[in-house]
Amino acid sequence: MQPGTAFNASKLARSLLRRRRQGALATLMAGTGSPYCSLVNLASHPDGTPILLISLLAVHTRNILVDPRVSLMLDERAAGDPLESARIMLQGQAEVVGPDEGALVRRRYLAAHPSAEGFVDFSDFSFFRIVPNGAHLVAGFGRILDLKPEQFLTDIGDSQALIEAEAGAIEHMNADHRDAMNLYATRLLGAQRGDWRCTSIDPDGINLQAGDVTLRLDFPEHVTGPTELRKMLVSLAEQARAAD
Repeated sequence: MQPGTAFNASKLARSLLRRRRQGALATLMAGTGSPYCSLVNLASHPDGTPILLISLLAVHTRNILVDPRVSLMLDERAAGDPLESARIMLQGQAEVVGPDEGALVRRRYLAAHPSAEGFVDFSDFSFFRIVPNGAHLVAGFGRILDLKPEQFLTDIGDSQALIEAEAGAIEHMNADHRDAMNLYATRLLGAQRGDWRCTSIDPDGINLQAGDVTLRLDFPEHVTGPTELRKMLVSLAEQARAAD
């Protein structure tokens, strides 16, 4: 089924991947190959791939270590009939995060799930990334289609400077510009006032979080470094202040 002309499947898929903090993970039972589904917490890598922190004691982790093929479903969790809300089903492989990205993945995961600080260093817990080979997006009647990874992941090959500056930029924004965070949330995204803070930054936008609610503010253009980021955030703040 083909979506209408006003429907941006890639943008919706990216938003779900960036915003959702829980999902249904399907693995294959070791020994039998039977499907096994579990609820997991997640965050996102700068390129949009999901990040999991899971224990070796969990059935899904033992399954992954035998057969890394997985599926992950993320849904909109909007009010009303859940079957009328958008959802995306990723298919791919779960891979252990290497030491070269350990600090980055740890920081982004803990920003989304601060309570994980209490067990992140337990010896039986490890970070995994789900590297997708495709996705199935359902966003309502006439809006059902399959997507290739390049249609919903972010190319970060030109964005190393931004990734390296992310932690400092988030700290600065949350320490000195919480008023701007609230303006982004209320004026640009239509949310209620709250204790909004920035939890992550990537070339395509930023995530804002207040309590259990996560919002996604997309940039109008790809950002690759800290200077561009600063200009973009100032521009968005001016736009928010001018909004009625």
